[in-house]
Amino acid sequence: MAGGVREVLTLQLGHFAGFVGAHWWNQQDAALGSATDATEPSGELCPDVLYRRGRTLHGQETYTPRLILMDLKGSLSSLKEEGGLYRDRQLDAAIAWKGKLTTHKEEEVYPKNPYLQDFQSAEGVLSDGVWRVKSIPNGKGPPPVTSVSNPKPLIPMAGSIRVWSDFLRVNLHPRSICLIQNYNHDGETGRLEAFGQGESILKEPRYLEELEDRLHFYVEECDYLQGFQILCDLHDGFSGVGTKAAELLQDEYSGRGVITWGLLPGPCNLGEPQKNIYRLLNTVFGLVHLTAYSSFVCPLSLSGSLGLRPQPPVNFRYLHYDATLPFHCSAILATALDTVTVPYRLRSSPVSMVQLADMLSFSGKKVVTAEAVIPFPWVPGQSLPDTLVQLGGSTPWTPLSACGDPSGTRCFAQSVVLRGVDKASHTSQLPPGTPLPSLLHACPTGEEVLAQYLQEQQPRVISSSHLLLAPCRVIPPYPHFSSSFHQQGVIPGCLLRGAAVQSIPVFGALRSSSSLHQTLGGLAKELTQLDLRRWSSFLEAGVEQDDIEELLQELHSLAQCYQESNSPTD
Repeated sequence: MAGGVREVLTLQLGHFAGFVGAHWWNQQDAALGSATDATEPSGELCPDVLYRRGRTLHGQETYTPRLILMDLKGSLSSLKEEGGLYRDRQLDAAIAWKGKLTTHKEEEVYPKNPYLQDFQSAEGVLSDGVWRVKSIPNGKGPPPVTSVSNPKPLIPMAGSIRVWSDFLRVNLHPRSICLIQNYNHDGETGRLEAFGQGESILKEPRYLEELEDRLHFYVEECDYLQGFQILCDLHDGFSGVGTKAAELLQDEYSGRGVITWGLLPGPCNLGEPQKNIYRLLNTVFGLVHLTAYSSFVCPLSLSGSLGLRPQPPVNFRYLHYDATLPFHCSAILATALDTVTVPYRLRSSPVSMVQLADMLSFSGKKVVTAEAVIPFPWVPGQSLPDTLVQLGGSTPWTPLSACGDPSGTRCFAQSVVLRGVDKASHTSQLPPGTPLPSLLHACPTGEEVLAQYLQEQQPRVISSSHLLLAPCRVIPPYPHFSSSFHQQGVIPGCLLRGAAVQSIPVFGALRSSSSLHQTLGGLAKELTQLDLRRWSSFLEAGVEQDDIEELLQELHSLAQCYQESNSPTD
């Protein structure tokens, strides 16, 4: 691509990954639309990093995610595997046959979610379900927003969301979706439950060749592919699928970045012991094996723990959500993901995936954690130094990796992004001669304010920080959280349930810290205490006893990397 765009290819593996991915792509789509809004800052992030240009069979230009998505049979609901973007079956049939044409409409097995029906009607979808394609003016820039004569907030009811396709509002390329027919999404039998089952899928020539073909299709059209981001379920058999996919990427595209986001839904159910044991085993196998093939792995979950010991879900100071709803949890994780991935999506002076990984994963620290402040409590008109000082001695970070409370632990390296604060508010607005409340108020730029704040909070830590004007977009179908959201910021202590929220400021961070020493060591201890003879079905799925013993050794070795003495600043 022109201009030296550093493309990224996204892989989504699993159903909860589909939930996070649907919110993620909806937010990217909303950001594309905001480029035409004069009140929104634009140009900081380059959408071509994630999107590709194409053309339909009828000559219409398209702009679709550079995405390969794998899920199970029965997971798509009303969404067709090939999508409706590039084909108009009635028109194709009319071209092939010049005689009288009779249409027999197939009854829908899965009725379309009411939200999607309303949204497609507002967007101007053809009556047969084929999308009207957004054009790209002169082949450059993002597609314009389709005007709606009677705009209204299209907010899906959380209870109406069964699968991720119920709220995906983005068109996908026909080569994006790959369904695994061997296993079922619904039902009590034929489930993809174990790591070994997932590994075996990509050992089958059918699925391996299909994945390779799709990879070659997307990669060969890239001018400068910086790498791959994998959104992968860790709690079920997709941890095995992700491991084999990451191994393939390392073998085929050595030198490219491979960043894996290991996703887990909300807290486990104490009444389902087998599912919880499988969750632990899949998570540990996935974490350890993915670190071998990834630049780094970051678990993402709103659960309080990766292990068997129940912990309450995490809390946010300014946001109230339902931890039992994947629709809610995935929206929050997607918002964090949209923030912490900023460095390798920047239009100007981006940090490549490889550079980001090198900073965070030195000395074998291939697992990192994510934390965020969602939303960041900035009040329009207040200066950034004032806001940061009001946060007090410790930033109210919410941990998003189910690795326990990071407070009081040693941070080795961090990548921090703050977005959504007006440029006029970046520095102190005190009149000349006023005594400065802090060193932050003496900084001449917002970037220096943020860097100084991080230095005060985490001295002697390798840090990279970015300050963006563009906030995170949270327009419907983003959930309507009960929170202290405001259209242009956050008003602490003021609960606004009825406000039409368009965007929010977010503070996000990726960190390598000593908290992982205890987390990984704790997982090893729980694994050692398991009587695997009771869970022989997991071993029958393709994992042997020797694999468990080797896994424990690798897990202990990985945990040792995070002892507090293992830092280049010591």
